[in-house]
Amino acid sequence: MNKLYIGNVSAEATEKDFENLFEEKQIPYSGPFLLKTGYAFVDCPDDKAAMKAIDVLSGKAELHGKTLEVEHSVPKRQRSCKLQIRNIPPHMQWEVSANWLNARADMAGCVWMNTETETAVVNVRYSARDQARQAVEKLNGSMMENYALKVSYIPDENATEGPSPRRGFNSRGPPRSSSPGMSPRPKGHSDLPLRMLVPTQFVGAIIGKEGATIRNITKQTHSKIDIHRKENAGAAEKPITIHSTPEGCTSACKIIMEIMHKEALDTKFNEEVPMKILVHNNFVGRLIGKEGRNLKKIEQDTGTRITISSLYDLTMHNPERTITALGPIENCTSAQEEVMKKVREAYDSDMSAMSLQSTMIPGLNLNALGLFPPGASCMGPSMSNMPQGPMEESESVHLFIPAHAVGAIIGKQGQHIRQLSHFAGASIKIAPAEGKDCQHRTAIIVGPPEAQFKAQCRIFSKLKEENFFGPKEEVKLEAHIKVPSFAAGRVIGRAVTELQNLSCAEVVVPRDQTPDENDQVVVKITGHFFACQLAQRKIQEILAQVRRQQQQAKPPGVPGTSRKKENDYIYGKMFLSFIFCFCGILYTL
Repeated sequence: MNKLYIGNVSAEATEKDFENLFEEKQIPYSGPFLLKTGYAFVDCPDDKAAMKAIDVLSGKAELHGKTLEVEHSVPKRQRSCKLQIRNIPPHMQWEVSANWLNARADMAGCVWMNTETETAVVNVRYSARDQARQAVEKLNGSMMENYALKVSYIPDENATEGPSPRRGFNSRGPPRSSSPGMSPRPKGHSDLPLRMLVPTQFVGAIIGKEGATIRNITKQTHSKIDIHRKENAGAAEKPITIHSTPEGCTSACKIIMEIMHKEALDTKFNEEVPMKILVHNNFVGRLIGKEGRNLKKIEQDTGTRITISSLYDLTMHNPERTITALGPIENCTSAQEEVMKKVREAYDSDMSAMSLQSTMIPGLNLNALGLFPPGASCMGPSMSNMPQGPMEESESVHLFIPAHAVGAIIGKQGQHIRQLSHFAGASIKIAPAEGKDCQHRTAIIVGPPEAQFKAQCRIFSKLKEENFFGPKEEVKLEAHIKVPSFAAGRVIGRAVTELQNLSCAEVVVPRDQTPDENDQVVVKITGHFFACQLAQRKIQEILAQVRRQQQQAKPPGVPGTSRKKENDYIYGKMFLSFIFCFCGILYTL
């Protein structure tokens, strides 16, 4: 989203005035200024440049006596349910900011971000466009401790697909060559961008004079390319994000590699220029394959040498691993194609599982969970706009974690577990150890289905990030849920087999256990995160069916809803029937 709208422009303003203003404020731009009556447009080379222009100019810079208003350019057809709120006081704690915003507009689906700007920025996703529009009207210009909030839409890029009702392009005409962000998005492919890592000294050659080179690449490959020059100031390498079809990503990667090799020759850069791509850690295990077979096959087929960065380089803010390929340009390009093919397969597999989860938990905001790489949208508009169901009942899950990992879950002075509880909207407590040599500790999680999903997801992820499981080892935990003893039969036998086949989790209902004081028994579920979640949802679905059947079978007018009262009614009716039958027999005699 690098195209900017500049409002409140004086009729006397010229392109030269804007060029001088941007150069004075040291704001890079990648195309000519398009002036209209009272407003203008300009393209920036990356998101950081666009954000800097908004923060430095909007409401602060004057041109010919008029204060400029700068924001992201979003056509009405692309206005989605997602908003960006800027200019939040940087010194304010995020809990206080969240409460302040929530009091004025519902902040459900809020995703907080760290930025290099002087003020905090937050992205918010709403379930309906009307809610987003109302939030813009309520929050835009509101004062938060002498800071005027600025609210703008985050464009819905899916809205650009297909022709508009009146013309072959959108209402502003066909995409211009100077606007790489307006390239049409491909259909039928994973919405997973290619992320490259390039040496900082080659970034200028990739962009070209006034952005000419990068515009030519986007035009040739029909892609959208973001060069994150402002990230990690002083770093030796910078990330590049390429949005396109798999073929377009491969073509753009090859051209960028050729530019870097040419620049290395021109500048007498003696070191070999490798190809580096960034892959989210969630997908690396499946890329490597069992005993490294997948990676070895890619190396053999492409004639390259591939290495993967260490797990110890990962942090909460950097979940990506660096895949480095050495070899000729053609071979490295082929390796990139094969690597991303495996990554997209893993991504599609996770997306299918997430889609299934979201159908069981209506309104679940999967984009806020941090499971997927930057630039990848977790859910399509049809799923994200699902109507909210009634308030879900609270559930209790006992999750067994390795005893030596408890410290990482709790955090220093309980900071991590408090943040996790606040994020998930659930109560999370660690039960005391049952003995000195106990191998596992119990995390007791209480909350509705979505809170359970978030809390358990973060716990599984934390155990993997902190290396409590090996790089090729899947995190598998045991979870206990309680079900009414009279319904336990519904999940024993054939139902258990179906559950295990569907979820790939091990589901066990111990037959020798005694119901507790609430007449409940324990169901044990063991497996990886998605398997556990799917099994839990299916069991809750079975329990809901049992409850509905009981309600339907219950005779009308019977007071009370407890099982004991229902049994008393049934036994009383059986006793009366027996008395009537006995009296009838005596009468016949």
